Amino acid sequence: MQSDASPPQHPTDTMACAVGVSTAPQLDVAIREASTEARNRLAAEYVDLAVVFVSKAYEETIRPAMEGLADAIGVPTVIAATAEGVLAGDMEYESGPAVTVWLARLPGAEIVPLSLEYSQTADGGMFIGWPAHLDAHWPADATLLLLADPFSFPVDKLIKRLAEDHPGVPIVGGMASGGFKPGSNTLVVGTRSYDSGAVGVVIGGGVRIRPVVSQGCRPIGRPLVITKSEENLIVELGGRPALERLREVYAELSPADRELVKTSLHLGRAASEYKDHFQRGDFLVRNVLGADPDMGVLAIGDTIRVGQTVQFHVRDAESAHEDLVELLTRDGGTFGEPAGALVFTCNGRGTRLFDEPHHDARCVAECLGPIPTAGFFAQGEIGPIGPHNCLHGFTASIALFEKKGPAR
Repeated sequence: MQSDASPPQHPTDTMACAVGVSTAPQLDVAIREASTEARNRLAAEYVDLAVVFVSKAYEETIRPAMEGLADAIGVPTVIAATAEGVLAGDMEYESGPAVTVWLARLPGAEIVPLSLEYSQTADGGMFIGWPAHLDAHWPADATLLLLADPFSFPVDKLIKRLAEDHPGVPIVGGMASGGFKPGSNTLVVGTRSYDSGAVGVVIGGGVRIRPVVSQGCRPIGRPLVITKSEENLIVELGGRPALERLREVYAELSPADRELVKTSLHLGRAASEYKDHFQRGDFLVRNVLGADPDMGVLAIGDTIRVGQTVQFHVRDAESAHEDLVELLTRDGGTFGEPAGALVFTCNGRGTRLFDEPHHDARCVAECLGPIPTAGFFAQGEIGPIGPHNCLHGFTASIALFEKKGPAR
């Protein structure tokens, strides 16, 4: 696969983003309306990047419309994906027809579009499609925005590969959710569309993208060190049987939290051991799959090892709200003002988790102001926890495009 060339740069421009949305029942009309709204809001002659999300409600009209997407919106550097539902501004469109078009003018940025596919060979797997430009040079402060097909693209293997070749490069994005079988999703980069693989852009240089990854959980108890384990089984925590430690935590909880332990118990693994104090965002959260009362062993949805610091977590709507608010506001005053945001939220969130609709979109607006925001409900979310990129579930992974300059 070949990537499209990067667009010309305009270093004297001001960074700006805009979003448009349409719920027109005809897809070609919806794309035209959403892109026109976004262009009018941006009020810029040149657009460096377009990101488009199309709801699955358009069914068989999606593929032909997506094939001409770049021409329809008039932006050469575009990435797009089909989705179960989309976000635009402070609204979430969980069902029914909807298209969101997000445009950005990114002065001084290096933008490298790409399309990748995974091939299994006799010597092992390999990723095909890296642009030749990236063989010799990755932009400074690079971030990879990635949209992937869940049936054909092993994101976990890409994460491992990038950690080896380009450690420290964040990956933010999501798995397309417009279909539930191989070949049913559509991805776009530039003027080409695909029903498998992954598409994205590497962005760096004059643009800072700050990832915010909210796993929607709240820690309970205190951090403990794994002292005996086997693959995904925790045998001992702090020198005592793991289940015994969990019972100690349970005994100190409120009645409400005890109910959460019964229905939504998780374990967080510290992303970095080089800390004296752990807080939200420092743990990669995975499910507790079960327990053996006779052996005192806990089974975790991840491979763990002796010496890792872990902490039990629970998840519910209230915890998910608190977690997102804390992470969005924690660094306020440290970073520059955000010009826009892309939100990749789990399709298990929305009204499936929260009592009211539009939760994640409105939370971004309430915490950061009415910045241009677009996104979609994903079948898996990608984002870093500490220094490590991870594939998540039930998470909101957000890319904040921040203006370099005085802090807020």
